[in-house]
Amino acid sequence: MRLHRMAPLQNQRTYLDRYMKFFSRIIALFMLLGIANTSAAAGDVFDEILKRGEIRVGISNMAPWVMKDKDGNHIGFEIDITKQLARDMGVKPVYKEYQWDQMIPALLNKEIDIIASGISITPKRSLKITFSNPYSSSGYSLVSNLALTKDFTSIKDLNSGKVYIGVVKGTVSETLVPKIFPKARLETFKNQQQAADAVVNGTIHAFVASDPAPSYVSLQNPDSVDLPLEKPLLTTREAFAINKRNPEMLAYLNSWVAAHEADSWIKSSYTYWFKSLKWRRKVAK
Repeated sequence: MRLHRMAPLQNQRTYLDRYMKFFSRIIALFMLLGIANTSAAAGDVFDEILKRGEIRVGISNMAPWVMKDKDGNHIGFEIDITKQLARDMGVKPVYKEYQWDQMIPALLNKEIDIIASGISITPKRSLKITFSNPYSSSGYSLVSNLALTKDFTSIKDLNSGKVYIGVVKGTVSETLVPKIFPKARLETFKNQQQAADAVVNGTIHAFVASDPAPSYVSLQNPDSVDLPLEKPLLTTREAFAINKRNPEMLAYLNSWVAAHEADSWIKSSYTYWFKSLKWRRKVAK
């Protein structure tokens, strides 16, 4: 008789154990979902910008992407771009200026929300940050000192241990020059103006930078430098850069680019800053 009574009890316990295991798994699942939702809600920069009422933009002076006018205000293609972006978002743009090689660290440290300064899309940079769809394209070219290169007969003559080629630290040029001119000596500068002055003064043989910077240096100093290349050394695409894991911000930026490519606003602004020199009278000397 006792054996007959024990069987039902064992069945009940087995059923209870299974129920408790199943219930525990359900609780664990809900906890995981809650954690995931909390992480997702923990702050896409898009929501932070809207709540703050301002977008912090990282820039570095590099004509005609970013410059200063005679009153000390920032002007340039990227300034137009980010002012329109801020206007469409209903927020105020706040510009934070850095040396070129300090912009990505500033973004990673969340000192800024976005980089908009003619920053080219590269695989190496994409390991750390996220790029929007591109809204601009440029090429990397060089301007050379006439006196130092007067006996050169080919661009290949720059590939010599006796030749000094300047670049702005942290730009694509810094990795491009060693690939194309591996024997040349690389000189890095903090900003574009320092590198331009060096090639004009004859401290270096050539300066490699994103177009149209070499062209402007040549136009301003026709007796000291020239443009030896007909085609760029490299063609790149430029975009907004933001921190990773900000899907809402990325989606908005891509939509913004698509909308203003469709209405030709980006093309119109690009034409003004890159295809004309009308803006030069505004720039501080």
